[in-house]
Amino acid sequence: MTDLLRSTTFRWALGIAIWSVLLVLATFSFVYWQTAAYLREELAETLRLEVRAAAADPAATAMRAETWIAMDLHATHFGGLFGPDGKRRSGNLDAVPDGLARDGDAHRVSADLDIAGRALRDEIWAAALSLPDGRTVVIAHDTDEIDRVQATTLRALGLGLMPTLALSGLGGLLLAGRARRRLAATEAAVAQVMRGDLRKRLPVGGGNDEFDRLAGNVNRMLDEIERLLGEVSSVGDAVAHDLRTPLTRLRARLERTREQASSVAEFREAVDQGLAWIDQTLAMVTAVLRIGEIEHGRRCAGFAPVDLAAVVRETAEFYAPVAEDKAVSLDVAVEAGIPPVDGDRDLLFEAVSNLVDNAVKFAPPGGRVRIGLAREVKGVVILVEDTGPGISPAERDHVFQRFYRAERARQTPGNGLGLGLVAAIAKLHGFTVEVRDSPEGGARFAVLWPLGKPRGQEGPRDAGAGGKTAVRVIGEHAR
Repeated sequence: MTDLLRSTTFRWALGIAIWSVLLVLATFSFVYWQTAAYLREELAETLRLEVRAAAADPAATAMRAETWIAMDLHATHFGGLFGPDGKRRSGNLDAVPDGLARDGDAHRVSADLDIAGRALRDEIWAAALSLPDGRTVVIAHDTDEIDRVQATTLRALGLGLMPTLALSGLGGLLLAGRARRRLAATEAAVAQVMRGDLRKRLPVGGGNDEFDRLAGNVNRMLDEIERLLGEVSSVGDAVAHDLRTPLTRLRARLERTREQASSVAEFREAVDQGLAWIDQTLAMVTAVLRIGEIEHGRRCAGFAPVDLAAVVRETAEFYAPVAEDKAVSLDVAVEAGIPPVDGDRDLLFEAVSNLVDNAVKFAPPGGRVRIGLAREVKGVVILVEDTGPGISPAERDHVFQRFYRAERARQTPGNGLGLGLVAAIAKLHGFTVEVRDSPEGGARFAVLWPLGKPRGQEGPRDAGAGGKTAVRVIGEHAR
């Protein structure tokens, strides 16, 4: 019983029932107030007119009062003419009611009545006026009609209150039961999620009401949680795999050197090789930590206006010697009048540098890399194009995932974190990353800054880059 009283179903039903009862009481009160006020005003106006008509002709006042009394067949009209000494001259009132003002207006007073030879004291509505000769005329009416209205209203209220309470309580139970069934289904789904079944989703109806929208939002949150946990698992596997290789090599090299080295130079060479593999491992761990730091938005506090044109030019100057050593032509095209962007200059330089480094790395000798900054319909875009080999369609949705490396890139140095870092920096700044086929056969990376778009606002989500930035994969490098 206690659980029933504490349940949402009972409280909803009780609340609806109480609200319905209060609404009925307010409605009946308003009806009674309006009806009673109307009847009182009608009666008061009748009494005012009658008493003035009786006082208008002092010689016919007694006859007017008797006529008013005789008009009534149900003993509801009262009146009288009283002398200056207060004694009754005519009518069925024994005396002028106490406290009745002689102002011609209607008042509710107590009076002694003479009905069929019987003396009776009752409440009446009466109006009185003084005549020039000192006499007083009183015209009155009983209160039974108004009292009957009150009694009828109260009786109707009593008769209607219980059915209203019962029906509203039943309706509340039905509505609360329906809501409870939806909540029970939601609770069951949440319980399965809490037990570890992240594939379970909350039920969503077809009404698109508040419950459906809430369930849809929770389902999208569960999708994101499932995706993030999957990514954590895959990243952990990738980190373990990538760490095992250099550590295994390091251990084997040290063991072999301990057994076979015959000079200080050989020991020094083994140490140098071990340090190189350790540096490779530390670089990978540092990149993972840096992506996590960027994705958590810890760099937003230092945002300031950044000149993208200067960032693009400095990146091109930095990689010009690398491109020249590889016999790759590096072209730069910067459109004038590009407005500054609110962001972190070092991070933006790092993002553009990663794209240019990849382009130079995968462009063949005698190939071409183009870096551009231009204004398009959608906003300002940073372009990095090359004439490299591209990537197969089956791998295009995975390039921005951490540690992913396309088949063609497995023979080149790297750890598969460069494009993940680019995606994280783009998301932090509210940019989008688009990857298309280059007109010259390679890949065309485009970092788009939508003008007027608030920082951190995300576009459509892609499977790459942890799903945290809008990535449109149309054709890309084997990174």
